[in-house]
Amino acid sequence: MSGLDRDWAIEQLNTFIHLTEYVPSSRPNVIGSFIRGKNEEIAGQAHVVEQILGRVLPGWKSDLKETKRQRDGLRELASRARTQLQREQELQEKLRDDAPRISATGLHPWIWSGARSLWQSEHFVQAVRDAATKLNAETQNKVGRRDVSETDLFKQSFSLDESKPGKARLRRMSPDDSDTYRSMQRGAMAFAEGVFAGIRNPLSHEADQELSEQVALEYLAALSVLARWVDESTVERAGESS
Repeated sequence: MSGLDRDWAIEQLNTFIHLTEYVPSSRPNVIGSFIRGKNEEIAGQAHVVEQILGRVLPGWKSDLKETKRQRDGLRELASRARTQLQREQELQEKLRDDAPRISATGLHPWIWSGARSLWQSEHFVQAVRDAATKLNAETQNKVGRRDVSETDLFKQSFSLDESKPGKARLRRMSPDDSDTYRSMQRGAMAFAEGVFAGIRNPLSHEADQELSEQVALEYLAALSVLARWVDESTVERAGESS
């Protein structure tokens, strides 16, 4: 949960848990327990809690759907998230879960900005599609082309051929006669073809399919690698380099 302010998040969860606690009525001759907070307070705090749950408990919306009382279900999830934040290091140490983790927010900005809104509503297929579309558009912008897109765009952009008028090239390193230079350019072309042929295109042809969150995140990670290569490359135009 890189980038998350744990102390702040725990404080927000505590506030929600406190507001949604059932307490005995303080009114004379009134028997029963009532929610501590006012509806408007709880609704406002619930919005904050939902954002925290999205970072701490992936898939929390599915768990919430299984509860009959949404408010009680959200309170239970808030309690679980609080425990996760408070005892995360202990759990990792005791369960030996020390494998590195990847966060969507750490992906290349082109990819996460393209996927973010649909990801949060659990439309994972469309989130990956939009991320690929964003990557294609940013690459077109970088090389100044609208006449080609997707696989052909990357094939031409990373080509080992010299740049021509209207056909800029992307260079992952300064061009020379080394095997390393040729390998990096060919690798980018092949990887881009694999990303669009193996990820983008199948998702475009199957409108009724959905992905698991884990698989979708892996697809975004692949797109992020390509986005980073494009972003970090220099642009070679005919007669100049920049």
